Amino acid sequence: MTHPHLPVYPVLLAGGSGTRLWPVSRELYPKQLVRFMGSDSLIQSTLKRLSPVLDSSKVKVVCGSEHCLEISRHMESIGVNANGNVISEPCGRNTAPAILLALFDILRNESDAILCIFPADHVIQDVDSFHDKLESAIRLAAADYIVTFGIRPGYPETGYGYIEGQTLISEGALSINRFVEKPDLQTARHYVEAGNYFWNSGMFAFKASIMAEEFKTFQPDLYHQIKTLVAASGDLSPDDYQLLPNISIDVAVMEKTHKGAVLPSDFGWSDIGSWKSLYDFLPKDENQNVLHGDIICNDTHNCFVMGHERLIAANHLNNVVIVETPDSIFVSDIENSRDVKSIVTALKEKGRWECQQHTTASKPWGSLTSLEMKDHYHVDRMIVYPGSTLAVNAEPSESITLVIVGGTASVSVGSESLILRTGEFLYLAPEKQAVIENGNDNLLAMIQTTIR
Repeated sequence: MTHPHLPVYPVLLAGGSGTRLWPVSRELYPKQLVRFMGSDSLIQSTLKRLSPVLDSSKVKVVCGSEHCLEISRHMESIGVNANGNVISEPCGRNTAPAILLALFDILRNESDAILCIFPADHVIQDVDSFHDKLESAIRLAAADYIVTFGIRPGYPETGYGYIEGQTLISEGALSINRFVEKPDLQTARHYVEAGNYFWNSGMFAFKASIMAEEFKTFQPDLYHQIKTLVAASGDLSPDDYQLLPNISIDVAVMEKTHKGAVLPSDFGWSDIGSWKSLYDFLPKDENQNVLHGDIICNDTHNCFVMGHERLIAANHLNNVVIVETPDSIFVSDIENSRDVKSIVTALKEKGRWECQQHTTASKPWGSLTSLEMKDHYHVDRMIVYPGSTLAVNAEPSESITLVIVGGTASVSVGSESLILRTGEFLYLAPEKQAVIENGNDNLLAMIQTTIR
């Protein structure tokens, strides 16, 4: 849908690390990149449900610099052009700077536009109802309101912030009386009973010109800082960006503006903020279990069990979360599973790499999976995408053996060129370098053994 006067741009906020979903979500592979259900990652699902109301060719995605490559791949794999549409933040500074970055990027080419803001890692069950509310929000934004989608609370949730609605405007929206922080259980019950309190979804719609004016009024320093950074040629300076305030759009603008409107919505929304919320969202079997992977259960009820590589056998369990990845296993009762965040903090304090990345890491040329790591050797599996090239360097104190286990590699070692096929290998002595190219249409798979 296009507004008669202004173009409409979807903006996806894809920062954050989703630590409450460890060990699947990690700093370098956050939850928006994870396929929790079906074949799509959360960011792919978010992009797909924008159609046909919004034009995916106009989408802008704001994310951390360390995630740009993989997010671009996820976009391109579902036919969404990532070139020029991924906005890289040198570091996370919360939602206000991220939204301003997208706003200035869009105003480079438009005199004005309507922006629709969506977290990239949320889920929605009733897409038709979402589309209806999205069209209402765009009409409200065209009338100069700053619209936030307020989710009708189905129960007294203490993990969300709430928005108190006041007087009826149009499209079923209410003026905003106030934003309130995450309440205790008694207060949350009162909010549900009152009927005019809504969960804060973090989704918005507004005119770029209106939001720019509100930033100028309420956050003039931040407005001019980001405008200056965006106007400068080249990439954003990490040092300068680090100095920006770490501030949410709620605190920066929404709690202060008189143009806010909350649009009551009931389309099966969840922020998937914990294993408990993912369990609540997904369909259950006859024993009220959510099972994903190679799972065998015996007398097990009300459990969430997710496996990736190994068989998981669950026996006489109730209200338990089990999540297995190649290098870590998380076990908890469901109700307290969000406390995994404190475990991630402890891992960081101990310098454990398991909080940061998986055994498989994305690379510009493909992926690298650590299979075994010892003091004097390590073994890796390397997948090289068609048309990609990488350099393999043997340090002075190590030698490397590369075995081709799938595909064909074009290899250059100094002035020598050779073709290696499945079953053939290359030995690199210390201080030698090989340039490996996959010039074929199929994946190239190699096993690399490094001996120190």
